Amino acid sequence: MHVQNILRSGARSLLALSATCLLLATPAMAEEYVSVTKDNVNVRTAPNTQSQVYMELFAGYPLKVLKKDGEWLQISDFEGDTGWIHQSLVGKNNTVIINASKSVNMRAEPNTNSAVVADVERGVIMTKLEENGKWVKLKHSSGTIGWIYKPLLWP
Repeated sequence: MHVQNILRSGARSLLALSATCLLLATPAMAEEYVSVTKDNVNVRTAPNTQSQVYMELFAGYPLKVLKKDGEWLQISDFEGDTGWIHQSLVGKNNTVIINASKSVNMRAEPNTNSAVVADVERGVIMTKLEENGKWVKLKHSSGTIGWIYKPLLWP
């Protein structure tokens, strides 16, 4: 009986170790972001064209993909609003949105001592050009280029 208990205990330990190794070997799911590819895109309450339009988005608007259902994506925006959008209406994410409680300074160089080239309001969308540590070089639709501190952006 003592031998059986040792074997059971060993089997449980081996099972726990195997499960742990499997979890560690599984790559973490990376968050997926997309950008709307044209203006006047409907976000719906369900994954079909018969469902109610919840909101309308414009080109460049960044979204986080929560899940997929066929050709539909459940998405959320920078304010946490969720809905469904057809995957043909989004593409690779190359935009960010200003996600600060007030306007932020866009700077000529990636540091707070650099000259301010623009004052950018919350909710403005910009195209990402490059990153340098915690700073992101961005381009506004007006053509203005500068750097904004990454924690002030979404995603």
